[in-house]
Amino acid sequence: MINMAVISLKDIIKYLIKITVVITIIVTVIKYSSNIKTNIQNNELIKNNSLISCLGMTLPSIASVDEKQQRNEVDFNPLKFGLSVELEMLSSITNKNNIQVAENLNTNEENTSNVQNTEQAQTGLETEVQKSDVPEKYTTQYNGVKIKNETDYKLTKELLTPDIDINTENILIFHTHASESYTSSEKYTYKPTGNFRTTDKNYSVIRVGRELDNQLTSYGYKVIHNETLHDYPSYSGSYTNSLKTVTEILEKNENIDIVIDLHRDAIADTSYAPTVKIGDEYAAQIMFVIGGNGSKIKHENWAQNLKFAVKIQETANKLYPGLFKPIILRYSGYNQHVSKAAVIIEVGATGNTLDQTLVSMKYLAKAMDEALK
Repeated sequence: MINMAVISLKDIIKYLIKITVVITIIVTVIKYSSNIKTNIQNNELIKNNSLISCLGMTLPSIASVDEKQQRNEVDFNPLKFGLSVELEMLSSITNKNNIQVAENLNTNEENTSNVQNTEQAQTGLETEVQKSDVPEKYTTQYNGVKIKNETDYKLTKELLTPDIDINTENILIFHTHASESYTSSEKYTYKPTGNFRTTDKNYSVIRVGRELDNQLTSYGYKVIHNETLHDYPSYSGSYTNSLKTVTEILEKNENIDIVIDLHRDAIADTSYAPTVKIGDEYAAQIMFVIGGNGSKIKHENWAQNLKFAVKIQETANKLYPGLFKPIILRYSGYNQHVSKAAVIIEVGATGNTLDQTLVSMKYLAKAMDEALK
């Protein structure tokens, strides 16, 4: 999307009309003065000076150069000079805006270049989940997809079968907790704004969202990535803030089914860094969090979101075993009532580095693309 600060056409037209009127007045005065007798030239000079003063109020450049005439400089016409300055000013404004447009176009071309240069994930790579002191817990399995059910919902085979029909053309990515960040690395070192938080979007979970955006776009998906800081300056009310944002976006884009709220695991312990080695790369593990019908906002179709998560994770398990941790199912709705394929995806934890999370997005995008074909 290009933000272009361009001077209003209406303002340009107004400016040109003013200049035209001034020129007409000047021509009329010149014609009139040529027919005036010599004995009233002094009076005419007074009138012209008054005219110049009036024009100076409309065209400030004339007022600024009138002083030169008063110093009796030879062959100096303040009206002509002033008009030329005004035209130069108008041209300068237009040129500045053209430069701004060019800069925005260059930025857009750079973003396009990033997508074109995005390295897509390979398949057939060996994977190995790295050791962790935090045990993996789950209560249910469906075709190898593990689910930690923290509700009393009975997860039947029918409920888990990913027979869901969704629009895959457009994808929305946003961040309820946009300031969540990771452990600094040699490549990505930042100054925290809070406890594992930063408002610098180049180092927070927003940066992870950008990578997922680029990856999905490289596969041909149309992605809307919203970078609003819904948890800053106040963490309280984050979900209320993000719901407003998402609702407005979906009202303008009714054909979006896939809605991803991208987070980081909330555990504030650097010793916890869930990681999987894929080929020669280390990627932060990923986890779906699915909300039920336990919030104030009714969400009776929560199972559709679960089916979507199962669909993606089932494919990911075949391509990159260990990329995903067990899906967590909770009563809280997490605003997932907005769509039938709305999910929270938690990428890594505080112990992971940004480097590892960016690697994760490469493999997540590949798994999504394979699952959504």
